[in-house]
Amino acid sequence: MALMAQENTSLVLSVTRGEPEFVCPEKPTPRELKLLSDIDDQEGLRFHMPGIMFYRADPSNYKEGKDPVKVVKDALAKALVFFYPYAGRLVEGPSRKLSVDCTAEGVPFIEADADATLEDFGGEIHPPFPLEDLLYDIPGTDGILGTPLLIIQVTRLRCGGFIVALRVNHVINDGSGIMQLMNAVGEISRGFTTPSILPVWDRERLTAGEHHKVSYPHPEYDQHQVDDHHSNDELADLIQQSFLFGPSEIAALRRNIPPQTKQFSTFDILSASLWRCRTMALGLDPDEEVRLLFAVNARTKFNPPLAKGYYGNACAFPAVCAKAGDICNNKVEYILELIRKAKNEVNEEYMRSIMDLMVTKDRPHFSVHQSYVVSDLRHLGFADVDFGWGKPVFGGPGSNGSVPDASFFISFKNIKGETMIMVPISLPVHAMDVFVKELGEMLRHV
Repeated sequence: MALMAQENTSLVLSVTRGEPEFVCPEKPTPRELKLLSDIDDQEGLRFHMPGIMFYRADPSNYKEGKDPVKVVKDALAKALVFFYPYAGRLVEGPSRKLSVDCTAEGVPFIEADADATLEDFGGEIHPPFPLEDLLYDIPGTDGILGTPLLIIQVTRLRCGGFIVALRVNHVINDGSGIMQLMNAVGEISRGFTTPSILPVWDRERLTAGEHHKVSYPHPEYDQHQVDDHHSNDELADLIQQSFLFGPSEIAALRRNIPPQTKQFSTFDILSASLWRCRTMALGLDPDEEVRLLFAVNARTKFNPPLAKGYYGNACAFPAVCAKAGDICNNKVEYILELIRKAKNEVNEEYMRSIMDLMVTKDRPHFSVHQSYVVSDLRHLGFADVDFGWGKPVFGGPGSNGSVPDASFFISFKNIKGETMIMVPISLPVHAMDVFVKELGEMLRHV
């Protein structure tokens, strides 16, 4: 059976915070208006996403004795010279077009101290986290327009370790983009004068042209059933559990696929298996349509590929659509073939079709009706950000996503030092029991 990460429900943090201080670029930067792309400013990305990284004190490290708050804050000011749009604010123009007004107003930075040690978070650190303590929710910053694009809090721990938590507006970057900035802050903390990968704006490459042609169907944006499918009672009933998948669990899931079937990635197999268990757990009408949306990084789908330093949004979220009964009653290879077909559609023309859809359909939101969204964050670089104290003990998203129907795949080291995949799942209480049972059946070979 897949291991369930144990939650540390007994931890009560006592955190003392300073007032937010605006960190501005260390040197003068251009005052200009920079248009976001038509992939950036779609409705479904107009939210703030949290991330968090935990660091251990290391007496042998050359940063020992230095204050991580000062180190990160000083490096951020230097990094913002290169990534100066983050110090600006969003404005909206005709047809809801978003731009960054590069005002150099700065990034709110919060200094904090917690009466806790790294060990108080448990032997294995994983979400959910007490974000209300580790990332100050500055009043009046929840909106999209005219508010900070990035907020950072650095919290010192009693043991000498520290926590870096951040919240970033998704429209200015995807996961790869924000990690490019944070890795630049880390490099400058370690003595670099310029980031090893310089930022590239280049948003016009992902902006619709004059003549619009929506050349693909895009069920991921269908709005014919846009009702809020979670009532307040259902949301109150949701629980989150984190499931761990190591090599033995992945091998067991692979054994559900006939050996003659073409190879599929770990991401595909895990996504298909979780979607099948989740659909069975929800007990839907067999004829009801369900959807699996998954992130596909399209940086290499363009000719020429997007520049290495491109930090804007460059992901598609193609949708697999099927009847609930077909997902529950067919074997997992049926779902895998649907995923393969949807993935293969994503090319430059597909991305241009999304851009044209955004412009012609008033930037529609992602479809929400019985949709499950999965995104693989294992290779974004969260676990590599080094401010001089080494790599984080844990680095990843601060929550399981912006909506209850999303799961991130997170790289995770267990207490033995083994690398595993952690997947937070949110479901109503009654459905979670069924989900665990069905997943156990799929993993029966472990």
